[in-house]
Amino acid sequence: MLAGDAGNNSDSAWSSTSRTALAKVDVALAERFDRGDDVDLLLAARTRAVDAIVREAWQRCLPQPASTALFAVGGYGHGELFPQSDIDLLVLADPAAQAAHHEALARLFALLWDVGLPVGHAVRSPEQCAQAAAADITVLTALMEARPLAEDADAQATLAAAVAPGRTWPPGEYFVAKREEQRARHARFDDTSDNLEPNLKEGPGGLRDVQTLRWMALRVLGARGLDSLVELGQLGRDELATIERERRALSRLRFGLHLVAGKREERLRFDYQKTLAARLGHVDSADALAVEQLMQGFYRSAALVLRVNERLLQRFEEQLEGEAAAEPLVDGFVMRRGYLQATDAAWPRGIADVFALFAAWAAHAQLRGLHSLTARALAEALRWLPAYNEAEHAQRDGFMALLRGPQPVETLTRMARLGVLGRWIPAFANVSGRMQFDLFHVYTVDQHTLAVLRNIAGFASGTADERFSIAHEVWPRLRKPELLLLAGLFHDIAKGRGGDHSELGAVDARAFCTAHGLSAGDTALIEWLVRRHLLMSVTAQKQDIGDPEVIHRFATEVADRERLDLLYLLTCADIAGTSPKLWNAWKDRLLADLYLATRLALRRGLEHPLAREERARETREEAHALLRAQGVAEDGIERMLARLPVAAFQRGRSADIAWQALALRDVHDGATLVNARPLVRHAGALEVFVHSADRDGLFAAIVATLDRLGLAIQQARLFDGPEGNVFDTFEVIPAEQHGKVDAGHVARRLSDVLATPDLDAVRPTRRARPRHLKHFRIAPQVRLETIPAREPNGARTLLSVVSTDRPGLLADVTQALRRQRLRVHDARIATFGERAEDVFHITDERDRALDDPQRQQALRDALLACLEGDAPQ
Repeated sequence: MLAGDAGNNSDSAWSSTSRTALAKVDVALAERFDRGDDVDLLLAARTRAVDAIVREAWQRCLPQPASTALFAVGGYGHGELFPQSDIDLLVLADPAAQAAHHEALARLFALLWDVGLPVGHAVRSPEQCAQAAAADITVLTALMEARPLAEDADAQATLAAAVAPGRTWPPGEYFVAKREEQRARHARFDDTSDNLEPNLKEGPGGLRDVQTLRWMALRVLGARGLDSLVELGQLGRDELATIERERRALSRLRFGLHLVAGKREERLRFDYQKTLAARLGHVDSADALAVEQLMQGFYRSAALVLRVNERLLQRFEEQLEGEAAAEPLVDGFVMRRGYLQATDAAWPRGIADVFALFAAWAAHAQLRGLHSLTARALAEALRWLPAYNEAEHAQRDGFMALLRGPQPVETLTRMARLGVLGRWIPAFANVSGRMQFDLFHVYTVDQHTLAVLRNIAGFASGTADERFSIAHEVWPRLRKPELLLLAGLFHDIAKGRGGDHSELGAVDARAFCTAHGLSAGDTALIEWLVRRHLLMSVTAQKQDIGDPEVIHRFATEVADRERLDLLYLLTCADIAGTSPKLWNAWKDRLLADLYLATRLALRRGLEHPLAREERARETREEAHALLRAQGVAEDGIERMLARLPVAAFQRGRSADIAWQALALRDVHDGATLVNARPLVRHAGALEVFVHSADRDGLFAAIVATLDRLGLAIQQARLFDGPEGNVFDTFEVIPAEQHGKVDAGHVARRLSDVLATPDLDAVRPTRRARPRHLKHFRIAPQVRLETIPAREPNGARTLLSVVSTDRPGLLADVTQALRRQRLRVHDARIATFGERAEDVFHITDERDRALDDPQRQQALRDALLACLEGDAPQ
């Protein structure tokens, strides 16, 4: 055997032995983690285990290296090794030593990789370290915490001198660069920690923000460790306790995430949330799922880290730039370097002082924020600030003055971020950081509430927002805008308490309003808004608002114009504040139509409900006037309108009817016409009109084609017209949030498909289910009920389908209906996050209600198989 072979075999044996030993350490550490051992002890123990392996490998490869030293850098250098952390090493050697030990170093790194350590390494001289650090601040940061593993006597001092502030990245430049780096990193996560799948390391409020403070303390003040800042007067003891407590909480989450993922994973993905929650000992309760408890803990930790991070960064800035002269603002407050500062050394002496602070802040838009000393004083005072039910009447008046003053939504947002709102309204503190484990609510309850309030502030701006077609017209009619703010503040405040959050929230709202001296009428109004805040959304999305009976029922419940105005604005703000993807052109139009129809019903008087015949007559007259305005002759108008279905006038919009009549002017009965137009003011949303001789399979073919075109159907309105023609209207939006569609292209593709003799050959595209939907399974439901005959239609069957959403679901459902030889006469499509709720009016092939029990069961079986993903292809 050659000597080299013997050496290789020896290395292989050592690597195998070391790999086994490290695996045993990791198993032991996992067991200690599950027992609840302190995470810092676990991180230190893993660091020691890896240190021993690295040092032994170094001795095997470089037993007596000349002018060569080995350092742990980065997180490894700080002594924080998580189960899947990288092992970052620096070999410090002059160029001659690098050349002399080239093969030995290659053997070293190969050995460590064979052990299973994810080693990242650099081999540099002191001068090369200085050059690399000057070129890249991340290199400097890693080197600042270099920890010697094997060195000669002077190596550590030599390395420190190479990257000293006097040579590269002086404190001021380092601070500015790292602060901008943090801002850019936060921006990648939309400046919020409240993501459904947050990044524990890089996201806002994550461990990187704690590390950034430590690095700045070292570079700006030469302080090793945040505890040193207490003695320097830069950090309060309460602040240190807070940041250390939350760092340990986040570290424990990250340690556990590495264990359950079995790989380097920093993002708390849906794949791991339930498993990690169980591993950390969370159990489902009546108020919250285990996973929701886990995530609430994270969101609260991240919020506190962000709060302390912001204050300490400001103090570093003050240390570097020096304090500026104070500029008086209002009694008790000055501005320093753009920050609001209380002048009283004993501030705050009570909650009234705190409210005065927020009033001064709101009154001076030029302020950059709170001065760090004032922010610290506020944080230390939080624990003894009273809740509103413990406060005096004058103090409650102070809170209401903030709502009626300038920038009320900005003030509430600031109070929430700094913890004051949760102290004043304890129920708000209960929903702080509270998430709901679904895809519908993408924000925590408190952040959703603040998003709703920001939308309300947008209505108040006086500038029309194209997302909300009539909100800017409704807002000026509000008698007391603060009533809408209070309704928005309380609408979800009872989430997670068990029971109906709307009912529980209404009780909270009444108690709050009564305590704050609102009149009985205003209190009752806010209570009603909170209790019924879902009424308009449910009515618009799940019922046929073209039906006068639906409008009359809704108007009867709303009862008056003020309630309608407030409920409309609250509903718009609520839906748009639930998810960036949830608000779209269809929902805007739907709510605006419901609002306008209800306003008309209230003006007419609830004692005079509009009959279908009267609605049809009014719609026909309006459509007639629109066509006349477009230059169509009187006799031509009557001929055009006579071709349209009677039901279209009972349930349709006059503008749509006029558009369809014009499109059909030169089209003979039985011919196929497909026309599409953009929804006004909303790029990408389309109305698609199809006129054709009726054929079985027509609806399924249209749905499949729109699906292939990347369009999601929001509503389908299907009318049977004279001479066996169908008049189908679809409101569609791009399935992808930023998708774009061309109306002409859609019309041409649909026309080509409908010219196909065999419509059953038109099939939807098969697509994979997105990863995130795999973790949210909703038990499928299929419900059938017969609805009474209505002229001119006979009895029909109402089919309701509820299931987990997926790409192509609607197309699959329509294919299943087609295979059952059923006809679709109307459809309403609604998606709430991962939950699809679709309603169809169906008949059999002879246009009769589906009353046969055997056919009903066959339909249920077919649909359940489809919803479970087992539909025939």
